[in-house]
Amino acid sequence: MSTPLELEPGGASAPPEAVLEGAKHIEGRSLGQIAWTRLKRDKVALTGGFFIIFLVVGSILAPLIVNVLGHPPDEFHQEFIDPDLQVPTAPFGGVSWDFLFGLEPVNGRDLFSRVLFGSQISLLIAFLATIISVVIGTIMGVVAGYFGGATDAFISRLMDIFLAFPLLVFALALVGVIPESAFGLSGDSLRIAVIVFIIGFFNWPYIGRIVRGQTLSLREREFIDASRSLGARAPYILRKDLLPNLIAPILVYATLLIPSNILFEAALSYLGVGVQAPRATWGGMLADAAKWYQVDPWFMLPPGLAIFVTVLAFNLFGDGLRDALDPRSR
Repeated sequence: MSTPLELEPGGASAPPEAVLEGAKHIEGRSLGQIAWTRLKRDKVALTGGFFIIFLVVGSILAPLIVNVLGHPPDEFHQEFIDPDLQVPTAPFGGVSWDFLFGLEPVNGRDLFSRVLFGSQISLLIAFLATIISVVIGTIMGVVAGYFGGATDAFISRLMDIFLAFPLLVFALALVGVIPESAFGLSGDSLRIAVIVFIIGFFNWPYIGRIVRGQTLSLREREFIDASRSLGARAPYILRKDLLPNLIAPILVYATLLIPSNILFEAALSYLGVGVQAPRATWGGMLADAAKWYQVDPWFMLPPGLAIFVTVLAFNLFGDGLRDALDPRSR
């Protein structure tokens, strides 16, 4: 049997800091910090996120950028248009240092300026419609999933009705009969408000179903039972316990809903019932370019690529955000 180690007098009273001296300091990380660490590793998602930031900043600063790099979006430059063919005289749609994306046929408007100003309409409608869908869908989904029973059955059937509704046909019919003024709005402001309402109000069941499914899973967790046992009422549980745990799926789905709203707005503008000319919109520019694709195919590239790259960036960022917030989804 080995002899016990002899300790110096007072050795037992050594401070704990002395034991940890020289050890690496370890800090706890929040869920947000962990998600950000994962997201930083996804270079594709970061590229999409940086492009989204670049696009949003560019649309906000469009007047300043156009003053430096372009021309007013409604200014004609017919001196650069062939009087016989009505297309730009220079090759590649008239692309030059003065007209970075070329010119429109007939009137010679600057495509760079029109694409940049068109991003304002697309992003404004997409973001506002997404906010409406997220708010309505979150409230309805949480209520249906938590209370269950007749409430869940009623809201679920309401979701089925909205999902079966022919949204595009309804939008074409409603936007096509908009009066000159209503609700204190007129012109483009009224059209934008109606389009935002249609897209946002009729798209909430998609996120509502996701939130309902997550709520059904969370309401059986131990921390919800603990809140009930402590006497917490339903509004408190919904606000303090359920909603914070639903932020991740809501945020991810919102980033994936924005590009679909951009495409829907572009489709309405392409069909001629969106924001009216001379206001620049990506869908409206594509509709005009469709008439010239045989003699001036370049006219379709700037608005078409703007829609494609924007939707792709949002989808890539949304996928990366989903993987960062929920690694089990990979």
